[in-house]
Amino acid sequence: MEERENIVELISSEPITKEMSSYDSDMCTRSFLQKGNLLSQKRFQTGEKPYPCDICGKSFSQSVHVTTHKRIHTGEKPYQCDVCGKSFSQSAHLSTHKRVHTGEKPFHCDVCGKSFSENTALTKHNRIHTGEKPYHCDICGISYSHSSALAMHKRVHTGEKPYHCDICGKSFSQSSQLTKHRRIHTGEKPYHCDVCGKSFSANSTLVIHKRIHTGETPYHCDICGKSFSENIALTKHYYIHTGEKPYQCDFCGKSFFQNTNLTQHKRVHTGERPYHCDICGKVFSQSIHLTKHKSIHTGEKPYQCDICGKSFSHNSVLTTHKSIHTGKRPFQCDICGKSFSQSNHLTEHIRIHTGEKPFPCDTCGKSFSNNSNLTQHRRIHTGERPFPCDICGKSFSQSIHLTGHKRIHTGEKPYHCDICGRSFSENSKLTRHKSIHRREKGKSEDLLFL
Repeated sequence: MEERENIVELISSEPITKEMSSYDSDMCTRSFLQKGNLLSQKRFQTGEKPYPCDICGKSFSQSVHVTTHKRIHTGEKPYQCDVCGKSFSQSAHLSTHKRVHTGEKPFHCDVCGKSFSENTALTKHNRIHTGEKPYHCDICGISYSHSSALAMHKRVHTGEKPYHCDICGKSFSQSSQLTKHRRIHTGEKPYHCDVCGKSFSANSTLVIHKRIHTGETPYHCDICGKSFSENIALTKHYYIHTGEKPYQCDFCGKSFFQNTNLTQHKRVHTGERPYHCDICGKVFSQSIHLTKHKSIHTGEKPYQCDICGKSFSHNSVLTTHKSIHTGKRPFQCDICGKSFSQSNHLTEHIRIHTGEKPFPCDTCGKSFSNNSNLTQHRRIHTGERPFPCDICGKSFSQSIHLTGHKRIHTGEKPYHCDICGRSFSENSKLTRHKSIHRREKGKSEDLLFL
């Protein structure tokens, strides 16, 4: 296509007059001022490519194209931007790049008026309006509007991953994926939120993050109307309606809505904990658990409730907290009808009915219905007590025990008996106390029948 545009430009750049000598094509009605232009046109029509690359053997119809192509092998970039110093192998690429600095967008869509800095970008954009998808996969038949999208898709079939990380050796099917991956090693986070200043390694993550501030939820479920800030969250949500669980564990046969959930679940069987805290060395099976854990060290709580002002270290915890104010419980058990504010609470509850205990202790074999109970149980074997009191230094295996202990120091007694008004520092003590009233009530009723 580019060759053809170049030829048309050569033909139409100057009108041919009677005074000028011209070269007529015997294959079409066109005339040319220069013999070289006529030869280029003929090669375009015949498909002749007499200029081969002596490095890789690829052939071209014009010698200038070989010269440009060879720069791929040599790495030569003779065209330099005088604004930022970036170099390019072709002058056309430099011209396009300069529009980044000037803001020039000379190519306009005649349907919606949107402007572009490159003609190829306009051509791709026009397909949004026309619905044209000229690039077809010869394996599965799926069509794409861009050749680059087809090339990436074909790697699904071939399994090709041509982009390799030179640090850890991991391979990727797309160069953009490799670029994002490298930031794990470099720690680079070039995308900054202009509201809270938080930085991200990928622009797409920044876009999603900004919706925390704006409250935007552009992805809507057409079944129940629920909205989401991410498309992937909507896709996951749909499984609630369809009940589809396409990802199965090859250890225990359990199925999951998402492949990421399956990957996390397999670590229950393998014991793998690939995420390490660089402050205290603690390891985790999920990256989100590491992120939450790090907030213990930093004390950062960037997510604030707009109803009561309480702050949280994670958006998911804020979302759960808000259900206290709204009373919303969208997750219902189809066995007993009980409702929950979180889907994971429903999942754990269902195990009461099924008796399922998928989390086994690798030391004694005892099984648990949820991973948190297994984590607490393991501390019996390890003796780990990760929750120390900052007043007296006493340590506990569970955070709830630390909370109860601190009330010895503060004198706080938040649990009140609604019969006699007595207060207690722990809910379990209130429960035991209430049994006294129940026994007294029973004795009184027995006396009435004497």
